[in-house]
Amino acid sequence: MLIINADDWGRSRTETDAALQCYENERITSASAMVFMADSERAADIAKENQVDVGLHLNFSERFSGSFIDATLENYHRKTVRFLKGTKYSQLVYNPFLQRAFAYSYEAQTEEFGRLYGKSPSHINGHHHMHLSANLLFGELIPKGTAMRRNFSFWPGEKSALNRAYRRLVDAWLARKYRLPDYFFDLTQSIQEKKLDRVAALAKSSNVELMTHPILPLEMDFLMSDEMGVLLQNVEAGNFSRLGLVASTAEPASPVIQDRSQFEGVVDTPQSNSVVKL
Repeated sequence: MLIINADDWGRSRTETDAALQCYENERITSASAMVFMADSERAADIAKENQVDVGLHLNFSERFSGSFIDATLENYHRKTVRFLKGTKYSQLVYNPFLQRAFAYSYEAQTEEFGRLYGKSPSHINGHHHMHLSANLLFGELIPKGTAMRRNFSFWPGEKSALNRAYRRLVDAWLARKYRLPDYFFDLTQSIQEKKLDRVAALAKSSNVELMTHPILPLEMDFLMSDEMGVLLQNVEAGNFSRLGLVASTAEPASPVIQDRSQFEGVVDTPQSNSVVKL
C-alpha cells in the first residue's frame, strides 16, 4: 500500500488549498494538520467537509502563527523552538529541563486537534520531523499503538554508516511501541533522484509512506501529472486508518527486493536493488 501524505495542512491558506486540490484529484490520500497556525480553523472545517484522513503534525520548532495562543503555551513553546533550532543535533539530545515544556505543548496540541476535528488524529508525525526528538521519544508522550512516521528509508550508500546505525536503532525502538509503515520516502528527493519506480515497486509488497508538500511547485506539478496518474494505477493507495489492516507481504528483516526486473535501467548490483529501512 502507498500512503501519499501532505504535510503542513493548516499552516497557511495556500498550503491547505494546494493539498486540498491534490486530495480532490485523488493525488494524495491523507494529510498532517498543524494546530495553532494561521489556517488551522478553516483547514479543519475543510477536512471534515471533504472527509480527509487527517493526522497531527506536531510542531515544536516553529512559532505558532494563530491567534489567541495561551500565554503559558506560548512561553513553553518558545523554549522548545529555541532549543531545537540551536544546532542540527539538538533533537538528538534529551533535555530534562525542558521535559515539562515538551509535555505541555504536546498535550495542548493534541487537545486542540480534538477540539478542531472532533476526533483523535489518524496518525502522528512532526514538523521538521521533531516527533523523533529525544524529549518526545524518551518522555513517552505519544500513546502506544499510535500510527507514526518512521525515519527516512535510504538505499545503501546514501548515508553514512553511523547515520544508518542510529536510524536503525530508533526505528527498532519505535516499532515496539507504534504502528509504522515499512518504508518512508520524500517526494522531492524521489523525483530528483529518479527513484519513484523503486518506491512504487516497494508499495506492491509493503506499506510505504510518501511525504509530500504540494505547496512546492516541483511536487505540485508532479502530483497533478499524467506520470503520477499512471503510477497510481499500478499500486494500491491507502491511508493511515488502514495501516495494520493491509498486511505487508515483504519479509521485514530482509531489505532485498527480489524482482529485479522492476528496476529496468538501474545498475544491476546488490546495492542498487536493495533498500535499508532507516
